[in-house]
Amino acid sequence: MVAAFVNKPEITVPPLHRSRRVLALGLPIMAAMISQSLLNLVDAALVGRLGGDALAGVGLGGYASFLSISVVIGLGAGVQAMVARRKGEGDERQYALPLNAGLLVGLVLSLPLTALFLVISAPMMHFLAPNAPVAGLAEGYFDMRLLGIWAVAMNFCYRGYWNGISRPAVYMRTLITTHVANVVLSYGLIFGRLGLPEMGAAGAGLGTTLSLYLGSLLYLLQTWKLGREHGFMAAWPSATTLRSIARVSIPNSVQQFFFSAGLTVLFWIIGMVGADEVAVAHVLITLILLLILPAIGLGLAAASLVGQALGRRDAADAYRWGWDVTWLAVLMLFVTALPMWLVPEWILGLFLHQPDLVALGRVPLMITGLAICLDGAAIIFTQALLGAGASRSVMMVTLVVQWCLFLPLAYIIGPWLGFGLLGIWLAQALQRLVTSSLLGGLWVRRSWAHIQL
Repeated sequence: MVAAFVNKPEITVPPLHRSRRVLALGLPIMAAMISQSLLNLVDAALVGRLGGDALAGVGLGGYASFLSISVVIGLGAGVQAMVARRKGEGDERQYALPLNAGLLVGLVLSLPLTALFLVISAPMMHFLAPNAPVAGLAEGYFDMRLLGIWAVAMNFCYRGYWNGISRPAVYMRTLITTHVANVVLSYGLIFGRLGLPEMGAAGAGLGTTLSLYLGSLLYLLQTWKLGREHGFMAAWPSATTLRSIARVSIPNSVQQFFFSAGLTVLFWIIGMVGADEVAVAHVLITLILLLILPAIGLGLAAASLVGQALGRRDAADAYRWGWDVTWLAVLMLFVTALPMWLVPEWILGLFLHQPDLVALGRVPLMITGLAICLDGAAIIFTQALLGAGASRSVMMVTLVVQWCLFLPLAYIIGPWLGFGLLGIWLAQALQRLVTSSLLGGLWVRRSWAHIQL
């Protein structure tokens, strides 16, 4: 499969003007996402002052909150794909109609989701937590985060709109403002400062939720000012628009949900190997999630460029954008991954302070450095295909490879055959190779060029 598209004549270094266009769209998105990661670390540091149980509870509640919002996250991909298509078609009065539909669907989904998870919050946390004190702290944090599901849905829809019309700077400044507000509000609510009540770990959750609604308000004000001429809030979305949003968004939401669930299963498998392996794996996955942010930013840029090209009925240009952005992403990740190969002990030493844990993670980190370039290709192809509306194909590839190949293989190689964390990480590298190859194959086939949105 790899050879099938490595030999394509289209895979060349992108011209400078096309690289500049990709970076003009991708860099603001990357800056926003990096700010999110850095401020998340600040948030964790604030909670850490409450003790280990509080930090564990917030970590567990944070994972559960991701699970709860996974259903609405997919709306962002649907809105962006359709907005980019409308922009490519050139009718400015239609640009914001997918946003109207996404906001309505987000409201309809968020209300029952919030009610459902509030009901099951306590038993869910007591099932997942290692002890009752952690479960209680996790429940308080999780309940506060659940109140923000609708805000998450709105923020992802607005992000899809602004990125779809090639205005990522609006997303960047709104997200950075939101995260700064999150730190200030969380600080006040955790410790009872700035005239706010002292709520402990639950205050961190409420601070995050309030900052998300602040972000939604900022998006609303900016979109009301600049998006009315694009049809924002001008009319109820048509049934056709709602169906198109659902067709793109639902598979992506399902993919997000099962990816999150698969990560839980992975940690359960690693836990069968040993507690040290879980600690090292947590550090490795944290590094992966940080280092792939440039690829995600470029991927969102690719989704817009592909959608706009298809709106102009220029499938050849859309195809070219997929490869141009992949080239830039792989090059960027190759450079950022170099320290993983050259000084793995130094990187691990920043997070792990026991020599035996550093030694345990050394080779898996080097494997991560090699495999992350494959991650970059998979992310770009995923976003490019989502920009074309091929979310069902992306869902099938990623879920089948994760659940039918990687997780069973990780269980067999790791705890059953006894190859431990190293064996599991080699299986994960194979997963990335297979996923990027299959997604690349879907891109080469170009069946996505015929999808109507």
